[in-house]
Amino acid sequence: MAQLHIEPLPRNATPGEVLRFVAGTGKIDGKQIGKITLLGSAARVEVPDGHAVRLVAALDGATFRERPVRARYADAAKRAGSHEHFDRLARLLHLEAEAEREQFKLRAVRGVAEDGTALAKLVVIEEDAGLGGRLILTFASINKGMPLPPNRLQPGAPVVLTQTGTNRPVSLRGVVSDRAERTISVAFEQPDLDLPDDATWRLDLSPDEASRQRQLAALARAGTAEGDRLAELRTVLLGEVEPTWASPEPGEPGASATGGRPPGADAPGSPLNPPQLAAVEFALSAADVAVIHGPPGTGKTTTVVELIRRAVARGEKVLACAPSNAAVDNLLDKLLAVGLEPVRLGHPARVAPRLRDRALDLMVQSHPDARQARKFAREARALFRKADRWTKAKPQPGEKQALRAEGRDLLAEARKLEQLAVERVLDSAAVVCATLTGVDSETLGKRRFDLAVLDEACQSTEPASWVPLLRADRVVLAGDPCQLPPTVLSPEAAERGLAVSLMERVMAQFGPGVSRLLTVQYRMHAAVMGFSSVEFYGGELIADESVIGHRLCDLPDVRAEPLTEEPVKFIDTAGAGYDEEQEEDTESRRNPQEAALAAKYVRALLDAGVSPTGIAVIAPYAAQVRRLRDLLPVPGLEIDSVDGFQGREKEAVVLSLVRSNPEGEIGFLADVRRTNVALTRARRKLIVVGDSATLANHEFYGRMLGYFEQIGAYSSVWEEPE
Repeated sequence: MAQLHIEPLPRNATPGEVLRFVAGTGKIDGKQIGKITLLGSAARVEVPDGHAVRLVAALDGATFRERPVRARYADAAKRAGSHEHFDRLARLLHLEAEAEREQFKLRAVRGVAEDGTALAKLVVIEEDAGLGGRLILTFASINKGMPLPPNRLQPGAPVVLTQTGTNRPVSLRGVVSDRAERTISVAFEQPDLDLPDDATWRLDLSPDEASRQRQLAALARAGTAEGDRLAELRTVLLGEVEPTWASPEPGEPGASATGGRPPGADAPGSPLNPPQLAAVEFALSAADVAVIHGPPGTGKTTTVVELIRRAVARGEKVLACAPSNAAVDNLLDKLLAVGLEPVRLGHPARVAPRLRDRALDLMVQSHPDARQARKFAREARALFRKADRWTKAKPQPGEKQALRAEGRDLLAEARKLEQLAVERVLDSAAVVCATLTGVDSETLGKRRFDLAVLDEACQSTEPASWVPLLRADRVVLAGDPCQLPPTVLSPEAAERGLAVSLMERVMAQFGPGVSRLLTVQYRMHAAVMGFSSVEFYGGELIADESVIGHRLCDLPDVRAEPLTEEPVKFIDTAGAGYDEEQEEDTESRRNPQEAALAAKYVRALLDAGVSPTGIAVIAPYAAQVRRLRDLLPVPGLEIDSVDGFQGREKEAVVLSLVRSNPEGEIGFLADVRRTNVALTRARRKLIVVGDSATLANHEFYGRMLGYFEQIGAYSSVWEEPE
C-alpha cells in the first residue's frame, strides 16, 4: 500500500470524513482504502499502489470542507525514485537539507553569523497589526542608536526568533516584512503573542522545510505522471522527445503568407527591438518549451513581460514565477506598468510595500464576501461567549447547545464566504505571480495555466522549477546561464548536479534551436561590454546607440578628467607585495593593501563629483567586503559581494579580485560566471584591481588581461602617483 499525506484539514475532521473525501474525489471504492491516521491538521491514508498516482493528482487542490488541500506521497523521495532523474534530484535535495541544518547549528554555536544570516542582541521597540491580521514586531539593536550589522535578512526571508539569556527560551517562526538601517520588522502568523518584557532576542535565517517538501512532492508527481500533460511535458524536458513549435495563426504577430519574414521586422512602434520581438514570437509558438537567453542589460524581463501581455491578449492564463521574492516583485511591477493586473501569491511580508495591494491575502481581505465572512465570525464568537457565560438564571434545556450549533453554522458560512472571495479574486486574474516554491495547491486548488513563465530561471535549482510545471501546459524559461548559478550549500550536491538549473540543462540538451538570444544591450559602454561579449556570448552583443559611448564625465556635476573620461581601467598589483590573507575565524580571504587601493579610487570618483549612490564596490570574498566597508563608511555607497549585485547596475563599479599568492591559486574565482556578473554591473566606468601574476595562471583571466591591454586600459600599481 502507498501512503498519501493530506493537509491542511480542520482539527475536528474525522477518519470517516477523510475516507469519504478520498473515495468520492478519487473515485475509488472505500473498501480499497486502508488505514487512516489523523496527525493534527493532516492525515496519512493508505491506498493501493496501483491507484496512488491517479489519487494524488485527483486530491491535490481538491476541496475538503470548502477549502483546497495539498495531497502528496508521504514517501515523496521514494516515489521520485521511480524515475532515475527525479530520484537523483531527490537525493541531492536531502544532501542540501543536511547542509542547511549543519549551517544553522554552526551559526547557533558561533553567535552572530559572519555570513550575515543572523542578528543578535535585539529588543522589541514596536508592536503593530497589519498584513492580513498578522502581528508585526519591529526590532532594534539593544544599543538603539546603532545601525544593525550588515546582514542577509531581506524582506520575505523566513526567520526564527529566539529569546536569549534564558534557560527556557521562546522560539517562533516568522517572515521579515521590512528592513531599515537601524530596525528590522518581522511578521508572525499568531496575532496575540504575549512576549516577555525586557527580553533580548536573536533572529536567524531559517531553513525552509515547507519549500523542500513542495519540491520533493513535485519531483514525485513528475516522476510518476501517467497519461496526462505533465507526463508529456516530462518526456520533452528530459530529452526523450523533441520540442515542437506551432506556426503563427493568421493575424497573430509573426504570421506571414510565406513564413519567410524575419520575426519582428514589421513591428513599427513596438517598444521591443528586433531580437526581443523574435524571442517573444518564438516563445509564443512553442508547443512545449522555449528559452529566452538574456545577457546583462538586454531587457530580458521587458521581453518576458511582452510575452505575457501577448499570451493574455490571446486569452491565455499565465503563471509567472521567479526564484526570489525580489525577482517576482520586479516582474509584477513591470506587468502592472503595461496595464495587466496580476495577483501575487505569498505571505504579504514577502511582497514589496508598494505592491502589496496586489497580494492575494490583502485583495481577499477587502473583498465584499470576506467582509461578510468576518461579520459572521464575530457573531459566532459572540454566541460562543454567550453559551459559556454563567448567569443567575438557569438556561432552558438545550439552549446552550443551540447557541453553539448556531455559532458553528455561522463559522461554516464564514469559511465558505472566505473561500468564495479567494476563488473570485483568482478567477478574475489572467496572470498569477509567485515564487517557484510559492505555487501551492492550498491556494490555487485545481487551477491549471496555459503557460508558465520562469524568469531568472538559471538562478533556481531544477527541483524548484518543477513545482509550477505541475500545473502548466507549456513553459518558457528566461535567464542567462553565463551569470550566477543557483545557490547550493552542499558541495557534494553542487558537484553532483544540483547547481545545474533546468534552463541550463535544456539548453545543453537541445542546443541553440530551443532558445533565442537577446543581443542589444542598454547598459554598458562598448568597452565595458566588449570582453564579456566575446568570452560568453560569441561576440554577438551590440551596445545600443544610447550607451555605446557614454562616460562618467557626461553626467551632470561630474568633472572631466582621465578617470571619468576613460570607460575601463585595470590596475595590476603584481610584484607590489599586496599579498592575500585569511581572515581570523573564517575561511574567507582578504587583501588589505588591495582594499586600500580600491578605496583610493572610490574616493577619487567621489572627489570628481560622482554620486555615492552611483558607485558599487564589489569583491568576491566576504572578508574583503567587510574590509572595504570599514575603509569606506560613506552614506549611499554600496559595497557587497557579487551575489548582492546580481541583476543590478551602477554608473561606476570598482572590483577588487583579492587573490594574490605565489602558488597562483584563485579559489572560487575559477567560477568565471561570477566574474562575468561583476564586470557587467558598470554602465560608464569599470575599475578592476588585481594581481596579474596570480590571475594569468587561469586561461580566462589571461584573456581578460589581454583584452585590457588591447583597449589601452592596463596600468600598473608602480605607475600610481604617491
